[in-house]
Amino acid sequence: MRANFIFSEVWIGLRRNLTMTIAVIVTVAVGMALLGIGLMINSQVSSMTGYWTDKVELSVFLCKKDDVFAPCKNKPPLNDEQKGALKQTIQAMPQVERVDFEDQNQAYNNFKSQQGNSILLSVISPDEMPESFRVKLRDPDNAAAVADQLKGKAGVSNIVNQRDILDSYFGFLGKLRNMALGVAILMVFAATLLIGNTVRLSAYNRRRETGIMRLVGASNIYIQLPFVMEGVIAGLIGGVFAAVLLIVTKILLFEGIQTYMAVPLGWNTVAGVITFTMAVGVVICVLASFITLRRYLRV
Repeated sequence: MRANFIFSEVWIGLRRNLTMTIAVIVTVAVGMALLGIGLMINSQVSSMTGYWTDKVELSVFLCKKDDVFAPCKNKPPLNDEQKGALKQTIQAMPQVERVDFEDQNQAYNNFKSQQGNSILLSVISPDEMPESFRVKLRDPDNAAAVADQLKGKAGVSNIVNQRDILDSYFGFLGKLRNMALGVAILMVFAATLLIGNTVRLSAYNRRRETGIMRLVGASNIYIQLPFVMEGVIAGLIGGVFAAVLLIVTKILLFEGIQTYMAVPLGWNTVAGVITFTMAVGVVICVLASFITLRRYLRV
């Protein structure tokens, strides 16, 4: 009997405040979806950072004939003996783990295998590709120090630190993640206010029933429970919609760009994010309901 009464009160509250309830559901859904997207981006950035950190290299490009870079102007390319001496110099550095030489044919094949270079391939031949040393470091944080030591070495055209490229890329992803999380926090705050207003309006509409329940000795929890359950139901429905949005985002966005990602975002991660966001949505609704009831419902 008590359970039937509570569920009937919940249904009455949801029906009376249908517009506000829909607004709460939509706000929770959008807020939790943005929070989930931010968490998914964070997971993607973390996994890719861990993957690429061990693969950061320095590309030490050597002078070639008619090189346009200032260190190589009016200077002949290095011969085999000079290349060997330079390789030994680099290998002797304590920060260096391995040094690999890439000749012009290898450089051309690597360039050819990269996407988006089809137009340039029609005007570039292997003879125009620079030779280089690919330097694998023991600690990628030492890349700048090694590059400074190699600058000005005879036969060195320029040095590319892949860490700088990765930092720019991950910096962009980090800003995107922070933006999504920032908007999600605003939406969660808006959802909290909406839930509070919905509960307050519901409590006001049922103030007569609440007064009668107080007079007959109903406990605080028994009086508050229908209002809290309204918030829980709204939070759960909003969480379900957020889960659908996150699944669609995984399929359309993350799987669409996974060819450019060394470590794709797994469904286990998505499932964990969905579980977390649904729990957050429900907790927010419960807390907002309790706080509002303690302030506006004198029991």
